[in-house]
Amino acid sequence: MKMTTDSFIYNPCDEEEDDMALACCHASNGDLFMLARFPDEDEVDITFRDDTIHVDTRLMVTFSATRLLVEIDTEDAKPFGGEYAFEITHSTPPSELGDLDETLRIILKGVGTYVSEVG
Repeated sequence: MKMTTDSFIYNPCDEEEDDMALACCHASNGDLFMLARFPDEDEVDITFRDDTIHVDTRLMVTFSATRLLVEIDTEDAKPFGGEYAFEITHSTPPSELGDLDETLRIILKGVGTYVSEVG
């Protein structure tokens, strides 16, 4: 699934949500995509549109200054209609890339593979 967004909403520790780390965006067509993780859990919640899955392995995320690529196992993708790769083109301001990268590192620590091309 290819998506385009202006920027992400992100928070490394949302105190109102039990310290959950999250990174989410709305695509230009209105679709919601979100990665989230509570500090005491060993899995990442991935939400696409109205469906959420919980992934504890088989997750690959690549982040660059203009793209976020999230790849999940095809078995995990069933609730998403089989969509297993989400390529999100973004125009996050350069001044925010480091903070978004830090948030993604928190979300993905110890779960799957995270590749950052930022900083």
